[in-house]
Amino acid sequence: MKGDPYWFFKKWGIPEEGSIEDRYDLLEKKYSDLLLDVKRLEEENIETSNVLYEIMNSLEAIDRRIDILFEKSIGD
Repeated sequence: MKGDPYWFFKKWGIPEEGSIEDRYDLLEKKYSDLLLDVKRLEEENIETSNVLYEIMNSLEAIDRRIDILFEKSIGD
């Protein structure tokens, strides 16, 4: 890679031959696709976080209910 003037092209899968405009269009499309992937992953992360909070709240509610039932059983 060192000393290779086309290392960047090889890294990003850009043909070594072609016009600047063609290369720019290819990079722009790759960038656009990456942005869509990042947005999709952010949405999935938000959904996953929301589900985890719901599960955590459900577990805390169950824990509180168990404590209440335990205290009632001791008091009887």
